[in-house]
Amino acid sequence: MTEPDPKPKSHGAGDLPEPKQPPALSSGFERGVEWLRGAGDASDVVLSSRVRIARNLAGFPFMTTAERADRAQVLELCKRRLMNLALGEGRRMLWVDLHTATPDERDALVERQLISRNHAKGKLSTGAGGQDEPRGVAVILPEERISAMINEEDHLRLQSIRSGLALDECLADVDWLDDEIEKGLDFAFHPRFGYLTACPTNVGTGLRLSVMMHLPGLKMTGELEKASRAAHDMGLAIRGFHGEGSEANGEFYQVSNQTTLGKSDAMLLRELNDEIVPRLVGYERHARGRLLGDRRETTHDTVARALGTLRHARLLRAAEAMELLGLVRLGVVCGLLPEVNLDTVHGLLLAIQPAHLQRITGRVLTPAERRSARADLCRARLGLR
Repeated sequence: MTEPDPKPKSHGAGDLPEPKQPPALSSGFERGVEWLRGAGDASDVVLSSRVRIARNLAGFPFMTTAERADRAQVLELCKRRLMNLALGEGRRMLWVDLHTATPDERDALVERQLISRNHAKGKLSTGAGGQDEPRGVAVILPEERISAMINEEDHLRLQSIRSGLALDECLADVDWLDDEIEKGLDFAFHPRFGYLTACPTNVGTGLRLSVMMHLPGLKMTGELEKASRAAHDMGLAIRGFHGEGSEANGEFYQVSNQTTLGKSDAMLLRELNDEIVPRLVGYERHARGRLLGDRRETTHDTVARALGTLRHARLLRAAEAMELLGLVRLGVVCGLLPEVNLDTVHGLLLAIQPAHLQRITGRVLTPAERRSARADLCRARLGLR
């Protein structure tokens, strides 16, 4: 990422052109997502990779102390800059004002890993805020891989998310976006401490690297807790499918670095991409090998029962469906369920989420109706109607 000049350039609101008209939220959002393609290095264990960096505009208070007028001005400045980036042929920028979006639209963005739950709610780290908080998200279409959250914990959270173990490619994506934004806006930077952020753990590079890992083998062999302790000892945070505060349904875990101060981008990338994640991948593959050796019949029975439930159930809660799909995914990648397509399983991981389920059915559903519609969808996509 390009380091800012010690003497800040002057970029005020008057220097930036008016933003181009963004496409509607529905534009392109009925497809699957790139990070669930099931492709890339170590994709049998690593579902996706994500790189996120935190940035704040120079001359504005951090989100924890900013007045509403400050937050509104930050939103406008970032929107103008993002909507006028040169994206190349066939690409376009989607902008969503989250304070005017519907709850269903915000939830769909959370499910697609494009915004956090707190960003959807408008909650500041101080506990203040609400749905009318000025905030937004910009997403580059059609890949839906690169995005920017505005007025979350920091003024800007830039991210790239890709399928498989691809942290280096994700870092290249956010480096590009970081540099392009900085051509028109100045970031808060200290010569000694680096990029300044609202949370001290992000000071320095502002870089957060994470991978979504599927670890059912470690869970079924009783080794997950040991691997989790080892990850914590290595300075990693482990969260559920939707990040902080979420459950690891289906044995899907987000593993990420916790601090950035004193470490370069290259050092953080090398530690996670080249050392820690390959080690965890090796542990999971070894556990799966044990299941296919000593416990093959029992494991085959477990994944087949999960598939049978998905093919016959009439009511399914989201957490239950995730658990079952996690087992079916294990069966598919281990060759125990050759009749099931992995793309179908990955598609269901997104489609069964509440907001996407409502978008698929085309109507608002009660919790009871969602359980029924979710079961209908699983039966339809997995071969029985």
